[in-house]
Amino acid sequence: NGSKMYLNESKASTTRTFINYCPQTGKNTGLNKKSCFTRRGWSEGYASLSAMFMLIFYRLLVKELFVYLKNGFAQKDLRHGVIFGAGEAGIIAQEAIKNDSKSQMNIVAFLDDDTKKDGKNIDGKRIYKGLEDLEKLVKQFNITELIIAVRDLSVHRKNEIIDECLRLNVSVSMVPPVDQWINGGLTAGAIREIKIEDLLSREQIILDNPRIEQDLKDKVVMVSGAAGSIGSELCRQISYYHPKLIVMLDIAESPLYDIEQEFREQHPNCAIKIVLGDVKNKKKMKEIFKEFKPQVVFHAAAYKHVPMMENYPEEAVHANVIGTKILADLSVLSQVEKFVFVSTDKAVNPTNVMGASKRAAEMYVQALNEYLEANHKKYHTRFITTRFGNVLGSNGSVIPLFKKQILNGGPISVTHPDITRYFMTIPEACQLVLEAGVMGEGGEIFVFDMGEPLKILDLAKKMIQLSGKKVDVDIKIQFTGLREGEKLYEELLNDFETVKITHHPKIKIAQVQTSSYHRIDGQIEFFHELIGKNNETDLVRHLKSLVPEYISNSSRFEVLDRMN
Repeated sequence: NGSKMYLNESKASTTRTFINYCPQTGKNTGLNKKSCFTRRGWSEGYASLSAMFMLIFYRLLVKELFVYLKNGFAQKDLRHGVIFGAGEAGIIAQEAIKNDSKSQMNIVAFLDDDTKKDGKNIDGKRIYKGLEDLEKLVKQFNITELIIAVRDLSVHRKNEIIDECLRLNVSVSMVPPVDQWINGGLTAGAIREIKIEDLLSREQIILDNPRIEQDLKDKVVMVSGAAGSIGSELCRQISYYHPKLIVMLDIAESPLYDIEQEFREQHPNCAIKIVLGDVKNKKKMKEIFKEFKPQVVFHAAAYKHVPMMENYPEEAVHANVIGTKILADLSVLSQVEKFVFVSTDKAVNPTNVMGASKRAAEMYVQALNEYLEANHKKYHTRFITTRFGNVLGSNGSVIPLFKKQILNGGPISVTHPDITRYFMTIPEACQLVLEAGVMGEGGEIFVFDMGEPLKILDLAKKMIQLSGKKVDVDIKIQFTGLREGEKLYEELLNDFETVKITHHPKIKIAQVQTSSYHRIDGQIEFFHELIGKNNETDLVRHLKSLVPEYISNSSRFEVLDRMN
């Protein structure tokens, strides 16, 4: 039990005594057993504290040594950058970069528009006011990157920062919105490059209308062109409003399969039905309406590639005009509540077959709605048209083309140095389509506020610079001339149209002169005979008579305008 008994013999007498023996020291201490183990406990406590202190010191030493090696011996591999935004997001971004072992970024300073922060320091890094000292810092520290870390930064200010960085050949990236990283924490890898969507010359449109759910909840919704960029995004947004069923109709086999797989994985609770079919096939469309009995129809199926449709005008008329008429007529017969037609700004003062065919379709659904209102006042399908410009990243957009050309080393092809276009993002466009569908009472053509048009040449230059290349050095820009049917400037209203404001500042209603239903119905039916004759001249001539504002531009059909 920690003590041993020894027999001590003396000269005088022999006696037995107990001597305390400590097993830790191996000596007789004269202490009782309790005292010995109390000292033992203190000794072990000191040893534990010392070990913990040495461990912490060791870990800090290793970390500091690593940082020293990283910033010292590996200095040549580091990129120097600054953070725009000395607030909470900027500080967190700095820590994320500093603590990421894979990061090759060294933050040398902060920039901020708040004059009160000018001259102060964060983690030993000075804060400079706005962009005033950026050029000096670029020269002093050889800065190659700037990270925007400001919440709710205005588009105007963001564009100023990006333009200045592009002028100084500094790459720009952004800290993502807080809700995308707050739970998991911000990492250096989450800081993303500037996207072309960030260069829109206006604030992004965000809608939150509870009436959309009232219109779509527990209803059968059909989307034509569901595999396209607009149609697929419409399906995604519709799924959030708990429809009874989404009928996804498209003629494109592979993209339709892709959207089906996406919904199976990401929206497993949303009931969908994939339908492979052509809107030009009246018999097939009649079967679809009979089987699924849709209550709301979003008609996004269309041929919309301008040069392609200029080469094949019969296909544009067949799909965009006759196809729309087939779906519209079946919607009336099936007592569909609302039919939302997705049109384009190219239908305004059209200069090409595609735009004229979309305008003819607009005219038909509007005339049909007016006829139904006059003759079936109690109940009828309400037809609503939405009109907007180019969509960033959509099929046929210049953005994917430019990206591909940059990846291939150029050159980037721009048709004309002065050509401009309106742009919006795919989610924005679809939000506005849904909003217009809710607002519409029937017969309206809703026009969306697209902000200021962008010059395609400026867009191309910024995309080159944002990819880390130099214009006309690494990537050249070549002008190819306007394509058939293409015009320099797009419009949202024609010469005879005015607008009426709505409750939403970004949505207006075009005041358009309507046509007689019986007249336009007969004219569209005549297209069947013209398509059968396979005479594109007669077909386009008839389209021009139907849409008198259609004047061809850079097209072989200009001769028809001179003959009138």
